[in-house]
Amino acid sequence: MGIAERKEREKEDVRRKILEAAHHLFEAHGYENVTMRAVADAIEYSPTTIYHHFENKDALVEALCFADFEKLSAAMNHHPLPQNPVERIRALGRAYSAFGIANPNHYRFMFMTAGDWKKHGGESDTPPAQSYAFLRQAVVEAMDQGFFEKGDVDLVSQILWSGIHGVVSLLITFKPEQFPVPPRPGLIEAAMEATLQGLLVGRKEK
Repeated sequence: MGIAERKEREKEDVRRKILEAAHHLFEAHGYENVTMRAVADAIEYSPTTIYHHFENKDALVEALCFADFEKLSAAMNHHPLPQNPVERIRALGRAYSAFGIANPNHYRFMFMTAGDWKKHGGESDTPPAQSYAFLRQAVVEAMDQGFFEKGDVDLVSQILWSGIHGVVSLLITFKPEQFPVPPRPGLIEAAMEATLQGLLVGRKEK
């Protein structure tokens, strides 16, 4: 291994340590209550070292958020997706909800924590936009093939996303005993299907 390669690996190792420490601190104490110095103290580095890798806290949090969205995209694309766009939407919904239920802290951080650091999330080449593109493309194809009425692609995509997000958010926020009635088996699947059926032309698939 050459000197340049070794230095690059060491740089990546430090960056990974920073991200891991920051993620733990944000989960434990909240984004607003964690400083760059606290992150540096957690890994026993100087704050200057942190600033060599991230310009400010927003840049650090954005890197964390983008890494989580890359994991979500990988989860949604883990298996070959169905060619039928409606079946693809179902598969994406199942993968999305499974990721949220399995990674509640990551999910809250990605979707339920406000902050200026999310301002770049909508740019087309970012991981959040790329994960959304899986769903959006399926909606485009569903409209083109006559499953959904032609219309506002992003409105329909957001309806589908909002439906599954709402159920996942409830399930990771409240314990079963905190619901007026414990969540019924199959809630996620039933909610997703109810939303889909409301969008299908003629209320049935061709």
